Amino acid sequence: LCRGGLAERLCRLQNRERSAISFWRHQCVSDAQIPSDKTGVLMVKILEMCEECTIQVAICQQLEESPTTSSTDTVVSTAEPILKVLFARETAAHLKSRPQDVIRIHPPWQKLLLKNSDVPVIMNTYFSQKVLLSENLETSKKTQGPTNMLIRKNILSLAQTFKLDDLDEQPQESSNNQVACAPQIHNNCDSIKHPIALSAVNDSLLEMVESQGAVGWREVQVQVIIQRVYYLPAREGFRSQIQGNKPVCATPIINSDPLNVRLCLLVQDAYGMFSEVQLQCLNSAEDIEQYCRRWEGKFCCLAGMKILQRTTRGRALGLFSLIDSLWPPVVPVKVPGQSQDPETMTTNLPSPSFCYILTVQSGEIHMEVNEEEQISNLYQPPAVHSLKEILQINGCNERCSFWARVLYLRPQTKHSVPINQREILLFVTDFTLQSVVHGMPKVVAVTVTASCVLSTEITEALSVASRFIFFKDALWGNGRIICVERTVLLLQKPLLCSAAGADLSELPGPVRLDELDSTTQANSICAVRGTVVGVNESTAFSWPTCDKCGNGKLELYPQDSGLLYCNQCSEVVVSPVLKMQLEVFLSCPSRPQSTVKVKVWHKMSASIL
Repeated sequence: LCRGGLAERLCRLQNRERSAISFWRHQCVSDAQIPSDKTGVLMVKILEMCEECTIQVAICQQLEESPTTSSTDTVVSTAEPILKVLFARETAAHLKSRPQDVIRIHPPWQKLLLKNSDVPVIMNTYFSQKVLLSENLETSKKTQGPTNMLIRKNILSLAQTFKLDDLDEQPQESSNNQVACAPQIHNNCDSIKHPIALSAVNDSLLEMVESQGAVGWREVQVQVIIQRVYYLPAREGFRSQIQGNKPVCATPIINSDPLNVRLCLLVQDAYGMFSEVQLQCLNSAEDIEQYCRRWEGKFCCLAGMKILQRTTRGRALGLFSLIDSLWPPVVPVKVPGQSQDPETMTTNLPSPSFCYILTVQSGEIHMEVNEEEQISNLYQPPAVHSLKEILQINGCNERCSFWARVLYLRPQTKHSVPINQREILLFVTDFTLQSVVHGMPKVVAVTVTASCVLSTEITEALSVASRFIFFKDALWGNGRIICVERTVLLLQKPLLCSAAGADLSELPGPVRLDELDSTTQANSICAVRGTVVGVNESTAFSWPTCDKCGNGKLELYPQDSGLLYCNQCSEVVVSPVLKMQLEVFLSCPSRPQSTVKVKVWHKMSASIL
């Protein structure tokens, strides 16, 4: 915030305005007491009321006081009998007005004359006061209580107002083919579903946000396309709320606990605008692959949503890197404020600069996905690249999808890093890298950050050596492939993804590794060939392990010190397996001027000895 800038001056102006309104209302001790200065006071009688875009609109009849009568005697003015008066939300809450009420509007109110309209509009009505007429005092006292719910008018889009939309061409949703996902979403409120009266379906996220505000969408719904489905780590505040404010312990990064993740959707409307919808935590640990297969590319109607945050590119680089991978649209999209004829729709639009994060309102979840409908033309499936193509990309922070075989998993073992913030390295390869003769590594490392949520199926698959994994929307930049938030790992490649030229799920033969040379980088996998020229006996050691479970922390059996005991098996280990570690020195042809020290574990140690 720049000191003395526009934002600070605007904040001071708003504070002075609020203070002035509060001081003026304080002077009016009761509704019947009117300030003595009546110059420029506008007196109106409310005939009809409605709410539009959080503004209370009152159709009023103008009144004027007779100079010879009391302050409660009024006559109808014939000069401008009908007015449209706008009251802000705070003013309307203070007045609590109803039809047939009389309102005094004190300066500085303003009159706006609209072109092609005979009804003037009265604005700036902050200094307003309800007048209780003598003949209505008893009625007012009797009717004080819960006021009737204010009618909210349907907000028509500008395109509908100026008849730019061909309403006959709008797709008609079949209620028989719509499957509500609300029962599949975890809800801590009571299970009684309150029906939501929904109006016609809108197709603009921005228009819904502007018309409904940040409070929430209740009587309206918007139709969007689901571009991506993924999990995000649940925030600590949300987790404590779900678990009854119990302390949350640190969890490992490979965690499929449904209470620690939220199911999220990246949706896009007919105008190309994106929004992230964060649903509540799930009761079941259903696989993410099922949600991707059932929902991605399908139409979805959202209602009962509220704005959690309006984020920009600088605040959410990960989210916008995913949005940029889906831009520009594959088919022309509508342009706000223009005719929606096919010739006026275009794909030559600037990439989005902001995005609304939406979340569900507690107890008012309403989301319908038409799973039986065909895939939308606006949907962009992940484009699958080979690892060779990804390594040749010159850009930075590019989203990429690929199919690779995982050869080795190496978790981060730094004790200074919390368990739930540790990364893992996956060493992967594919058909293209194994077929390359020179110039490309045969194995690359993929970093999986703590923010990347892995499902239970993926966790089990990574524990098995040499499994094919589909990496969807990973991040490529600065020579590294990183799995971050909104990256999804799957066991099966999506059916609609743009496949690469070759079948990347098969390797041409046995896995080949790069030979150790001067270009070999740290923390990489390579093949070492050479002759053993020495053994470091001072660092060599061995230890017994359980022959059943492999436990390396055996204890002496209390009843017989000559035997070993395994706490995990709760049995005496009769035939322990001896494991050892050696450091050997090699003379390698690839490094003739150097001696290579290799730390050898038990299996290879036995073969060397």
